[in-house]
Amino acid sequence: MEQENKLFQEVNGSYTMLEAIEEAKRCLHCKVPQCKKGCPISHDIPDWIHELSMGNLGNAMNIINSKSNLPAVCGRVCPHEKQCEGHCVLAKKGHGIHVGKLERFIADFDGDMGLIREKLLPKTRGKVAVIGSGPAGLTIAGDLARQGFNVEIFEMEPEPGGVLMFGIPEYRLPKDIVRREIKKIEELGVVFHCNTTVGKDNLTVDKLFELGFDAIFMGTGTGKPKKLNIPGCNLKGVRQAIWFLRRVSLYNEGNLSRDEVVVNEGKRVFVIGCGNTAMDAARTAVRMGASDVQVVYHRTINDMSALRSEYEEAVEEGVKFNWESSIVEIHDNEGTLNEVVIETNSGERRTENADIVIMAVGSAPASRIVSTTTGIDVDDRGYVLTREKPYGMTTRKGVFAGGDVVNRPSTVVLAMRDAKQVAEGIAQYVDAVKLLEAINMGGELKNVEERN
Repeated sequence: MEQENKLFQEVNGSYTMLEAIEEAKRCLHCKVPQCKKGCPISHDIPDWIHELSMGNLGNAMNIINSKSNLPAVCGRVCPHEKQCEGHCVLAKKGHGIHVGKLERFIADFDGDMGLIREKLLPKTRGKVAVIGSGPAGLTIAGDLARQGFNVEIFEMEPEPGGVLMFGIPEYRLPKDIVRREIKKIEELGVVFHCNTTVGKDNLTVDKLFELGFDAIFMGTGTGKPKKLNIPGCNLKGVRQAIWFLRRVSLYNEGNLSRDEVVVNEGKRVFVIGCGNTAMDAARTAVRMGASDVQVVYHRTINDMSALRSEYEEAVEEGVKFNWESSIVEIHDNEGTLNEVVIETNSGERRTENADIVIMAVGSAPASRIVSTTTGIDVDDRGYVLTREKPYGMTTRKGVFAGGDVVNRPSTVVLAMRDAKQVAEGIAQYVDAVKLLEAINMGGELKNVEERN
């Protein structure tokens, strides 16, 4: 167990104070910052980097907090090479500013030092329920709490964090970092209810409204994994990537025994798909002792949705890749998975010994909340339909949704961007409803003479 925990230690190191300030000094502080344009949540990147370059870490943190509730997370798992860092003008010369690593440094310093938080507004503006505590839910909660809303989060798992806690491996995003970011949101006055599932045990959307919530946000993600219809796909050795990563996370936390993780020493593992979740599954299988880990993808390396850096690190760790190939059959020997048949796009077939097949081909929304609530419409694939004004509201008044459950992009920062827009929509809606209530219940009007 101790050896495995070492394998799951964070792979990318942080800066020292001197290194961070020296890196910050390289920023050109462009008048039209392309890095900010490349950031989905429009971080004021040159401004906080400039504060860091002068050693003003408190000021830098305040600027970051104005746009992000999860800087220590984003500094680690955002696709920086495609966003802020990829747009940096210095990147054209191969020496772009390491924005993600700087953001991580500032957020970690803030967490380690326990710097003074911003002043909070009284919680008098309204009461909002948030279902799910993934990136979208945490962003909604943080933004609205800062604006004077009383926010409560309902999470079905024993610990908040959603995909941040159970879907991203420890070596990329340590659990203690997630817990620290959640604690900062808790310090904003947000209340967490864990082990609480909305849609069962008489806790429904209707019940939440009865409890006095002015608006409800659904940030439940896509918890229902998609499956490919491959002969043999129902064999015991075929698992979903989300399931596998969650099991490993629980094992690393001491909540599961080793044999409940499925991938053991010497296992031969095949991963179907080539997104970041597939990379996480493959690299995690290596850490769990698999002797042979192969990714099978039906398109080319240039078509994969995984970050190139994630792919390169997987290759360094021994993961093999089968491009323009598909697993077309999964065989067993008396009920035990033992072979996969791989077919290339040109029609060539070969059979490989296998113990485990992990599917990382996406996921779809679960229907638990929609099926226990009237008035929330979904499309033919189960994704919740929302409107543009107020942004994120479903077909039921007062119920909002965002992130994966409405089929918007699934990276952490893109879920955050969507959630920030939904938070604005919720604020507009609650303010408008309360204004109408005040007009309709404002009592007797005084005439002009009385007012004078």
